[in-house]
Amino acid sequence: MTTTQRRRPELAAFLRSRRARVTPADVGMPPGFRRRTPGLRREEVAQLSGVGVTWYTWLEQGRPINASPQVLDAVARTLRLDHPEREHLYHLAEVPYEPGPAGLAQQIEPEIQDIIDALDPHPAVVYNSRYDVLATNPAYRDLFVVPATIEVAAPNVLWTLFSVPEKDCPVVYRDKELPVMVATLRSSYGRHVGEPAWEDFIRGLSAVSPYFAELWASGEVIPPGPRVKTFRHAAVGELRMTSVSLSINGLPECRIVAYTPEDADARRKVAVLRERREKLWPPSDGHRTETAIADAG
Repeated sequence: MTTTQRRRPELAAFLRSRRARVTPADVGMPPGFRRRTPGLRREEVAQLSGVGVTWYTWLEQGRPINASPQVLDAVARTLRLDHPEREHLYHLAEVPYEPGPAGLAQQIEPEIQDIIDALDPHPAVVYNSRYDVLATNPAYRDLFVVPATIEVAAPNVLWTLFSVPEKDCPVVYRDKELPVMVATLRSSYGRHVGEPAWEDFIRGLSAVSPYFAELWASGEVIPPGPRVKTFRHAAVGELRMTSVSLSINGLPECRIVAYTPEDADARRKVAVLRERREKLWPPSDGHRTETAIADAG
């Protein structure tokens, strides 16, 4: 049995179960008499969704018909599906799912902070798809410390890296690493084209950094992935670190990036930085940092 043949019965059962839980009163319709179904009728779902009764009937029967994202969204609204249910509907109908244009997360739950703190002595950071820094652990703050950036609402990796003088950039191979980061940013930008926060960010950073503007205009697109990067630190010199991105359930456009030393020299230097931690980051600072943190994603 093919994947499509397996999914269609699941789709039919899912739609029937969701339809059964929505009452006429939920959608502003009179209850009527002699209703044989606990929820809406098929023709009512079709009418409220703006689709043909026959088409919706075939969809709910699991027939091999095509559905567009617009039609699935209309059905999802009628059936009052939440975000996980809407995504499930898309998967069962074999339609590529794109999350709605919700705002990017700007904070995380304490449990996520506990997780990245537990990764110490490995540096770890949480940021969203625009590279806003949402949380860091002490080892990360050991490694990346630059003056505060006040032009953006939250510390932002790209803003920091492109706005500081090249000699102060913590990324050693700047001309190799920064294009990768901009291409990663563009891969997320497609979900947010036209949103004021994203357009203001791109426009503002392009004005601050001609180099960013040049890279942005190139149109390169790549997804995030593991990389070996070389960083510089005023106290210990250069360090080679491997970065790995980890997705976070419930925060689809956020990720944890954890770093591990690539060699014995980097491990020694990370240990040296850790020894200096109490001086650089007093315990009273807690989890939050008032400086912009530079990272190379």
